[in-house]
Amino acid sequence: MNRYKILDTALIPGNGGELRLFEVGDQFVIKLTGTGGELMSTRAHGSEDALAEIACKKIANRPQPRVLIGGLGMGFTLASALKHLGDTATVVVAELVPGVVEWNRGPLGAKAGNPILDKRATVRELDVAIILKEETEAFDAILLDVDNGPAGLTHKDNDWLYSQEGLNRCLQALRPKGVLAVWSAGPDRAFTERLKKTGFKVEELRVYAHGNRGTRHTLWMAVK
Repeated sequence: MNRYKILDTALIPGNGGELRLFEVGDQFVIKLTGTGGELMSTRAHGSEDALAEIACKKIANRPQPRVLIGGLGMGFTLASALKHLGDTATVVVAELVPGVVEWNRGPLGAKAGNPILDKRATVRELDVAIILKEETEAFDAILLDVDNGPAGLTHKDNDWLYSQEGLNRCLQALRPKGVLAVWSAGPDRAFTERLKKTGFKVEELRVYAHGNRGTRHTLWMAVK
């Protein structure tokens, strides 16, 4: 059995705890101190791939589509978005933890195909909420792959994103017929109802984290 070899640590701003990057054989794992389990793994990213693929296919044919991704993670959401968008697209990624960006520039990069080096991608080291509060009708799609979904785990400020106020800002930041795509570790009926109350047309999906068996995650596709 492969052992967990710690490579680096990164503090989450705002007293959100500490992330730890581990090497496990030829794979990588990120854990949050105090929780025990794996927060992210290069072994299982099927649901992150699906989040971006489903959303970006809906807007890929628009002229110069612009996409916002909340959370860089291990880079798989960004990589999938770029794969399903054309040359005229631009993708802005907001990542709160500077250390995560450095890991994607270093040991993690190759696993996702080094998407942050793509000329269409821009990574900003800040809370995605700041961008949402500043921009209006600026994005064709917003992908939120932040924390564990509506039930926050790493950073309490993330709760704002999934609140009624946060969803209202997402709606305002989207262009007409824009898509809000949200990743979650599990279903959340109250969140589905908030999306509908905000004015979105909502589709809820369950997708596998890896392959076609085992753990499944929840995706929401909400159209303005």
